[in-house]
Amino acid sequence: MAPPISRSRRVWLAAAALVAGLALWAMQPRGAPPGEPIGLFTTLPILWNEAPDIAAQLNDPAPPHWARAELTARGAIMPLDALAGTGARAPLDGLRRLVIAQPRPLSPDENVALDAWVRGGGRLLLLADPALTQHSDFAITDPRRPQAVALLSPILTRWGLELTFDESQPFGARTQPGPEAALPYNLAGRWRIAGPPAGGGQCRALADALVVICTVGAGRVVAVADAAVLEPIDPAGERRTALAWLLDALARDR
Repeated sequence: MAPPISRSRRVWLAAAALVAGLALWAMQPRGAPPGEPIGLFTTLPILWNEAPDIAAQLNDPAPPHWARAELTARGAIMPLDALAGTGARAPLDGLRRLVIAQPRPLSPDENVALDAWVRGGGRLLLLADPALTQHSDFAITDPRRPQAVALLSPILTRWGLELTFDESQPFGARTQPGPEAALPYNLAGRWRIAGPPAGGGQCRALADALVVICTVGAGRVVAVADAAVLEPIDPAGERRTALAWLLDALARDR
């Protein structure tokens, strides 16, 4: 069972998602038809830079994260602070694509909702890092700090996956050749395919098991056992190229 989410973290994530959503809405060209939305559920500072409070976020002179432009080019970003909820409309309703990057632990209801959404035809890009190396200005105990370890065992087991980690591997940035792009990584995990997804489907590993692609019911999951591809510094554009490949793989049917 996932540990309970602190009230302070819930409040912060909800407020940050609201601010990010308003900022993204303001950036949309007026009169332009919106693209098919793409959901984003993450503890990483992609839609907002690390700042001590909401006012500092709104007035932050730092440039936006490069990944925001890559995602926005493919559709309007819908920030999510939960994957399940009460009410007439669930958070995942109306979405066909979703990016989950180094999320907080999911509640039982969220595990059920995410599994049902994927099986119903949803397309998920999951970045789950067993040892996040990205720098954060926030203290380890601060609820605004990105999730240090991806804790997703219930949903991964449901899909026939296990996230493994070799503690003896050396620290340092590397790249793993992939079918269409090199993937940056640092203290990465590796996927072990324990069996087919429950209820039907299959998985195949790529890039030395750093990436796995699964069909789960009518849906598709592209999972990466690291989150270094989303680090904010990308002078050569290799991270953006890798993210573009992962998003393209999400859209395919094979």
